[in-house]
Amino acid sequence: MNRNTEDWIPFARPSLDEREETAVLRVLRSGWLTTASEAQAFEEEFAASVGSRHAIAVSSGTAGLHLALEAAGVKPGSLVITTPYTFMATAEVIRYLGADPLFVDVREDDLTLDPAGVERAARAHANVSAVLPVHLGGHPCDMDPILATAAKTGAAVVEDAAHAFPGRYRDRPLGTLGTAGVFSFYATKTITTGEGGMVTTNDDALARRMSVMRLHGIDRVVWNRYTSRTPGWEYRVVEAGYKYNLPDILAAMGRVQLEKAEQFHRRRREIAAAYREALSSRDYLRLPPDRPGSSWHLYVIRIRPGRLTINRNEYIERLSVAGIGTSVHYIPLHIMPYYRDRYDLRPDDFPVSLEAYGAAISLPIYPGLDDESVRRVIAAVIEIGDGALRH
Repeated sequence: MNRNTEDWIPFARPSLDEREETAVLRVLRSGWLTTASEAQAFEEEFAASVGSRHAIAVSSGTAGLHLALEAAGVKPGSLVITTPYTFMATAEVIRYLGADPLFVDVREDDLTLDPAGVERAARAHANVSAVLPVHLGGHPCDMDPILATAAKTGAAVVEDAAHAFPGRYRDRPLGTLGTAGVFSFYATKTITTGEGGMVTTNDDALARRMSVMRLHGIDRVVWNRYTSRTPGWEYRVVEAGYKYNLPDILAAMGRVQLEKAEQFHRRRREIAAAYREALSSRDYLRLPPDRPGSSWHLYVIRIRPGRLTINRNEYIERLSVAGIGTSVHYIPLHIMPYYRDRYDLRPDDFPVSLEAYGAAISLPIYPGLDDESVRRVIAAVIEIGDGALRH
């Protein structure tokens, strides 16, 4: 197998066409590029799509997590229960607020936050202000027991739903189950604005706080002071806020992507089903569970220990030689120098996360991946694995 750049299958690729181009051109020609009516319309349409009372458009999912935790009352000295098996943004926003992450290991089957571990951590610590579950790869956390634990302790629940749109948990949209939910529209996500995110909540006071803090702590909508004929230059700063607004030029893309979300989701489910059908007979691989509510943002396979003569890194290199782009989700945060050293953590403190990291390979799964490319991915995974069986 030889790498050929013309035949390269990238790990991820956004699905865009002339409709996004038209939307962006409409904004370019309007004379107004930053936050205004397009962002407002995107908020309203997104809120309706998930059945939430409020949706606040932001510059990134990271910004949304920061805003949601701040509005929920996380402050210096607080503890926030979350998972080490996640992207760095999940924990770094906790540190932005002077609070500390309280890591809990993940479940072995779907690598989402273990509810039993959440309950033990909440019982053991009196100053838990929030729980931050991550719907990893779009697979729903088991939210009912997590919500029950939070309700008993008075902790907020902020869902990291960066991977989760338009997934569901027991027929309820992910990102709408707790105090707030935070979605990412980064370039590789299930819908994209290039960069951007959205926070959803049914709490009026929380929504007001996030809206104020999103744009410098100003107490009212100010974008129309430049577009209205009525003088509107006066405003009040009521908090030391942030610069987390989503520009119209990106919101316009998001509105088109939102219209395509169900179509995208169907294709992701089809690819996941094809992978499962073809790879389930390979006992050296562990496949993700077939959860009906998953958004299938990621398809993470894991090599079972002791079955192959090659390790995960060698498997990835051979897939690359075959022209298949892959990734690894994730390097656990507890082995990253910052968290390891600050909290005196050892690799085996979270054994499920550590073992999963050493075995995980994320395969391509995105709407533009055609059937022939899916077959090529499957063939390469099987050829490499079968060729490396330990006898």
